[in-house]
Amino acid sequence: MAFGTLASFVTVLAALQVANGALTRRVACPDGVNTATNAACCNLFAVRDVLQDQLFDGRECGEEVHESLRLTFHDAIGISRSANAAGKFGGGGADGSIALFEDIETNFHANGGVDEIIDTQRPFVQMSNMTTADFIQFAGAIGVSNCPGAPQLDVFIGRPDATMPAPDLTVPEPFDTVDSILARFADAGGFSPAEVVALLASHTIAAADHVDPSIPGTPFDSTPGLFDTQFFIETQLRGTLFPGTGGNQGEVESPLAGEIRLQSDSELARDSRTACEWQSFVNNQAKMQSAFKAAFRKMTVLGHSESDLIDCSEVVQTPPSPKSNAHLPAGATHNDVEQACATAAFPTLPTDPGPVTSVAPVPPS
Repeated sequence: MAFGTLASFVTVLAALQVANGALTRRVACPDGVNTATNAACCNLFAVRDVLQDQLFDGRECGEEVHESLRLTFHDAIGISRSANAAGKFGGGGADGSIALFEDIETNFHANGGVDEIIDTQRPFVQMSNMTTADFIQFAGAIGVSNCPGAPQLDVFIGRPDATMPAPDLTVPEPFDTVDSILARFADAGGFSPAEVVALLASHTIAAADHVDPSIPGTPFDSTPGLFDTQFFIETQLRGTLFPGTGGNQGEVESPLAGEIRLQSDSELARDSRTACEWQSFVNNQAKMQSAFKAAFRKMTVLGHSESDLIDCSEVVQTPPSPKSNAHLPAGATHNDVEQACATAAFPTLPTDPGPVTSVAPVPPS
């Protein structure tokens, strides 16, 4: 009798998880392998595994990851609180409209090139049994989990799909002014200048395909396969060259061959409202991770109330540990830094040894 009582007790404990000092009940998923705090999350484990194997090539941090991450932003930012308050439709935020109304939204100038990842993701959306709105944000978070140094991003489900396309001019462009960019983010979701900078940590694993069409896949920093702070370091270095043709709208000179610099990134790195926050990430991987995780969470629920959604963040795998330390690229010195923060000196960093750094392009998918 005592053994039976003990066995029953162990069975109950197996269905519980200690969280924040309290026991939280978990449910066994139908796959017989996973458990979840909400049964609605169970389906996502299988979707995650298919994405990792078939979309992200076995957990690579490559082209499909940065394009999926880009899509999360281009869908979510499609909302204007001021327009909605004035009785005009300002967009639904993270509602899947960019894919559901692909023929309309991909013709917006700011969304150039996103049709490729939308088309690539379409069969996965169809097999997932998820809304398009949920899938876009889920795929972005799962993709980022493959990148060394990335934070483990939060995932929510329960967003209804859009019934109307977002209006044009809700996605910032690289040639927009800092005033315009900060105002757009504030109107979309009350993002502060610091949160705007945090969201731009996405550029550490990003590349440009259409700013200079002659060099598609050109990254924004020298370590595009790593979610590290090099983007914030290298945007602060003096620009000396164009990696391709030059003279393109929204592009300014970069410090390294094979690296492209957006005008908006350059100006945000040097504006008094954002420069110190930008510099604060230079040698603080933990702060960048935390800030991006929080800003991404806020972005991914634009147009929705988080309390109406189901938290399935446990499905997201733990990203690999960071694989690099903050450094100046080979050939650069502290004298190449264009100091912009008025209240703190740029950190002293080691310089990579060897020949002057030249960045290889990101292979197209």
